[in-house]
Amino acid sequence: MKTRAIAVMRNNDRGHYTVPTHGLYPFQWNWDSALSALGFAHFDEPRAWTEITTLFAHQWDDGMVPHIIFHQEDDGYYPGPDVWQTGRATPTSGITQPPVAGFAVRRIFERAKDSALAREKAKALLPKIHAWHQWFYTMRDPQKTGLVAIIHPWESGRDNAVDWDEAFARIPTDGVGPLNRRDTSHANPEHRPTDEQYKRYIWLVQRFRSLGWDNSKLHDASPFQVVDPGFNGILIRSCADLAMVATALGETEIATQSRALADRGLAALETLWSADHAQYLCWDRAIGTAIDSPSIGGLLASFAPIPPQRAATISTRINAIAETCAYVVPSHDPTHPAFDALRYWRGPVWLIVNFMIANGLQNAGQTGTSERVMQDCIRLIDESGFAEYYGPHDAEPCGGDQFTWTAAMVIEILNIQRAKAA
Repeated sequence: MKTRAIAVMRNNDRGHYTVPTHGLYPFQWNWDSALSALGFAHFDEPRAWTEITTLFAHQWDDGMVPHIIFHQEDDGYYPGPDVWQTGRATPTSGITQPPVAGFAVRRIFERAKDSALAREKAKALLPKIHAWHQWFYTMRDPQKTGLVAIIHPWESGRDNAVDWDEAFARIPTDGVGPLNRRDTSHANPEHRPTDEQYKRYIWLVQRFRSLGWDNSKLHDASPFQVVDPGFNGILIRSCADLAMVATALGETEIATQSRALADRGLAALETLWSADHAQYLCWDRAIGTAIDSPSIGGLLASFAPIPPQRAATISTRINAIAETCAYVVPSHDPTHPAFDALRYWRGPVWLIVNFMIANGLQNAGQTGTSERVMQDCIRLIDESGFAEYYGPHDAEPCGGDQFTWTAAMVIEILNIQRAKAA
């Protein structure tokens, strides 16, 4: 299985960056790259560092790291550079994605066989990743709450999650021309976001473009301002992990600042806890109310070093969900009316989120549930190969095939299991 996973990654390797999969996603995606680097690190350490270094070579001057980098022309994806119009020398999108790079860098750094290379690469990346973290708390938390908001569903990585439905309904579609979608020609349209959702995605892009992609204006200008506990959990975890790398490299100022950001975020995350749902909930900042949606975002917060009692409750919650499906963790509660088993982030299982949840629960001492989640990942691969995502009832492979970050997570999980067995 590991050999096949490596072959998938090599096939999607473009030399200094990887594409998620051929055809459907022909460019470099932000959190895809950071997580894919974890897989590379097991069989090609220099290549792992190159992946993240390439990503940060396209960081904006204000610290933001875009969610797509259009390294070469390819008309196989919409919206492309002609829609974004961000004015970069190498075209990029104008929004960001979950900041998992800090976590990835720590993990690669601490287990590196070439320690000299690791110190060199990590030291160069350290201030860039820290600047990105600071950017979030400056640009996406203007009221200094300790929690950041996403201003476009694509930023969450969970594009069409049920969490966004009510907030998304407030976004108009006027001025959005005919869609030139390409994703539905590469994957089953029934597994993808709808055209109505896409019109709203594009309306937001046009709104931000009209403001010249000035990040000091975009948060307040967006009608979509959602505080996602999963997104914040990733940011908190990456800040904490970056502090560990900074300490090892003698960068005490970055270490101190990163710990402070993580501690403040953790304290604020508690405001999103729902005892009734036994998990965290999203918060609609635009109207000041919790979003009553039991999705995987509220479980993904366990990736951060949340209080032990919270991790234990989430572990119990996942085990309860496991009684309603064959494979965990579905991206939405299968008992909820909005659950859609095969449509992107409204029900399917994603290995990248599974890995992060399992990692967080393992660190919190919830080893049984962590093992269950990782074992389900391997079962999915055995059943359906390296798909983008899977049906939680029957392991139906959905989205793109031969997917890079799925392969990377498999390599990571197999190595974890092998280390435990040794």
